[in-house]
Amino acid sequence: MQRTEKEGTRLKKLLVYMKEYKKESILGPLFKLLEATFELLVPLVMASVIDVGIHNRDQNYIIRMCLLLVGLGVVGLICSITAQYFAAKASVGFAANLRRALFSHIQSLSFTEMDRVGGATLITRMTSDVNQVQNGVNLTLRLLLRSPFVVFGAMVMAFTVDWKAALVFAAVIPLLAAVVFGIMLWTMPRYKKVQAGLDRVLGITRENLTGVRVVRAFGREEAETRRFQESNRELTNLQVFVGRISSLMNPLTFVLINVAAAVLIWVGAVRVDAGFLTQGAVVALLNYMSQILVELIKMANLIINISKALACANRISNVLETESTLASPVSPKASGEERGTVVFENVSLTYAGAGAPSLTNLSFRAGPGETIGIIGGTGSGKSTVVNLIPRFYDVTEGRVLVDGVDVREYDVNVLRGKIGAVMQKAVLFTGTIRENLLWGREDAGEEELWQALETAQAREFVEQKPGKLEEAVSQGGKNLSGGQKQRLTIARALVRRPEILILDDSASALDFATDAKLRKAIREMPGAPTVFLVSQRASSLQYADQIIVLDDGEAVGIGTHSELLESCEVYREIYESQFQKAGKEAAV
Repeated sequence: MQRTEKEGTRLKKLLVYMKEYKKESILGPLFKLLEATFELLVPLVMASVIDVGIHNRDQNYIIRMCLLLVGLGVVGLICSITAQYFAAKASVGFAANLRRALFSHIQSLSFTEMDRVGGATLITRMTSDVNQVQNGVNLTLRLLLRSPFVVFGAMVMAFTVDWKAALVFAAVIPLLAAVVFGIMLWTMPRYKKVQAGLDRVLGITRENLTGVRVVRAFGREEAETRRFQESNRELTNLQVFVGRISSLMNPLTFVLINVAAAVLIWVGAVRVDAGFLTQGAVVALLNYMSQILVELIKMANLIINISKALACANRISNVLETESTLASPVSPKASGEERGTVVFENVSLTYAGAGAPSLTNLSFRAGPGETIGIIGGTGSGKSTVVNLIPRFYDVTEGRVLVDGVDVREYDVNVLRGKIGAVMQKAVLFTGTIRENLLWGREDAGEEELWQALETAQAREFVEQKPGKLEEAVSQGGKNLSGGQKQRLTIARALVRRPEILILDDSASALDFATDAKLRKAIREMPGAPTVFLVSQRASSLQYADQIIVLDDGEAVGIGTHSELLESCEVYREIYESQFQKAGKEAAV
């Protein structure tokens, strides 16, 4: 009961996105009811044609009634098209508003929520689930009132024609409803399982298409094909099983309706012979019986579609109700007088759901224009440190200060406006090189773009491209090499002219010479930013003002290259593994 109430509350929250379409949401069903009213009049007109026109052989009367039928059909068609227009406008507009709100909310989530929910799930919510809800809204506006209206209207009209013959309706409608809704209630939970199976198949498909290069690199094509076929077979078997049960609906309902029609004809014949009923009235009653059958089947299919839409709406509501852990301050503080200063004070971080902290009691200070190197083994917490500066995650203990202000007291946009971040994975977007660079700053001029490319050691290869800055970049930058992508992402960050530049292992694909030129160019930039350089290479960090050595989330050494060689065993091991062994191998 509580779960149902909670789901109802969630659905009410989604209705706020229909506010702009109140008029369409009212007019759509009204025009459908108007169309249904005209449809209910058709059997009576047909009865008049038979009882008056054909019985009296009055050709003019038949022509007038046929023209009336055509008129009813045309008016009904206009009403139906109008209702469809309003329903489509409301449902499409609702879906657009919902998708916009969902995307905006996802953009506000922190890395913590993104990690927990997962990108694949959010894509499904934005696409398939929203489309299913849109379809449900459309069908609801068109049919939710129309089908019950026609069923009860046809029964009422049948009783006005002849109440004794209409008792057949009173007997057959409960049986039809039992068959239709019984099958529907049995299939609805199975359709939910079908949807879950479809999600699994889509997940495998998305995973394989995204990681197709890895699949082929490890020769896993056949194994992945088998995995897909197994999931696809399970889905197919479930769909066939549910489909077989669903397919019973039409034959069973038609058997019932035909039996009812036979009974109705027999009762009608008896009453016609007795003079209580006309032949046209019997035809009208048969037409009303057919209308009831069609509408009951429509209603069953409608409820199944609405159930799917409600399930999808519930999943969308779950995402919208996910609150970001990065709460914005009520009164954001302005930055202090210093520019490019970063201070960590006893900082610890434990990721959501993790059993142990990823960072423990880290303290250091980075002055304006300094280069801070961060090195350590895999999983030591290097990326965690730099992710705390732009507040991608919030600290568990301690605090991080940027320009003398706790990052939690900044407006997020102001804070990140100070920072140029180059993430561990080089990500480019579909478009041109220019469009990707302008992500750094939209109003950057031509000269600034080329200067950023030159500093990032990317100018040479961009100038060799036929389109230069207008050269097309495919999705994810797949038409560029790893080193080219990394240099473009660095250039994109430099276009921003950041006070703080974060390079999270972003030069791993560069050769040593290019890496050295890049670091030299960044140091010589006008108004040089404070640089945080995460790297596995000791050579990339040895000229840094400070080097932070991490081991299992703890700082085991902070100092210059020469100081750490003497005082930090972990750093000395890393350095010797990269240099002295290489020298011995060269000597051999």
